[in-house]
Amino acid sequence: MRLLIFGMGYSAAHVAARLAPRGWRIAGTTRDGRDGSIAFADRDRVAFEIEQATHILSSVPPADDADPVLADYGGAIAASGAWIGYLSSTGVYGDTRGAWVDESAPTGGGRRVARARADADWLALPRAHVFRLPGIYGPGRSVLDKIASGSATRVDAGDQVFSRIHVDDLAEGVVRALDGPPGAYNLSDDMPAPQADVIAYGCALLRVPVPPLVPLDDAAISPAARGFYSENRRVANGRAKRLLGWRPRFYDYRLGLRALSARISPAITSTAPDAASNDQRYPSNKVDSSIAITGIRTLE
Repeated sequence: MRLLIFGMGYSAAHVAARLAPRGWRIAGTTRDGRDGSIAFADRDRVAFEIEQATHILSSVPPADDADPVLADYGGAIAASGAWIGYLSSTGVYGDTRGAWVDESAPTGGGRRVARARADADWLALPRAHVFRLPGIYGPGRSVLDKIASGSATRVDAGDQVFSRIHVDDLAEGVVRALDGPPGAYNLSDDMPAPQADVIAYGCALLRVPVPPLVPLDDAAISPAARGFYSENRRVANGRAKRLLGWRPRFYDYRLGLRALSARISPAITSTAPDAASNDQRYPSNKVDSSIAITGIRTLE
């Protein structure tokens, strides 16, 4: 099997890491062709990989109100006969005022207009699997890292909640869909919750003080983050469970954060004793932000 990934980033690399040990040959694009990947603008090489691919996955978000992958290679992808996948966003549903939303809900009414258009365009392709994803977290990308860096802000956003997905569960959902029917799939956990609660739980795991709640109007956050807090929804994942046999291992944020906190060694709070041997090792208090991905080969 040969997988071509457009946008070999954080999430897509975790998908690749699941498949490479199974003998899959994997090629991936980046903007500049770094680390042995293919430059997105290398049309001849990309065209060759599309022709050879049995499976094609894109994690590239829209840019300038258009999807760059579809704009440059959409025709070839549609004609390839390959399995097609696209990592989209649950932001396509817009604000549901806290109500549960599934794949039958209308899209395009929220602030993510370009994303909703790309979602629909990918879904219109033959054999397409569109994965609508909420907040993605995992090693090196979670509230634990923000807490450790001192950048976590607990915003008082009233009754606002949102769903999440651990990157390992995301990758498992995509892998299961390789043998599943085409269509849209919400890949999310089972416990939408306020971000302030998640930060508080992370602080308890790290044994640090919980930051005070800051009113939304007073919070020093980016416009993008402010837009995030303007939407309130709970994402239902029943379709992926029924059709793919998928179940999130980290079905709520507490399980996910506990697993991530286990990667963080305890801080040394006293003077270390003399080493018993040259092999003596002491723990570190640094968050392990690396992604252990082995066995991934890009086609040369």
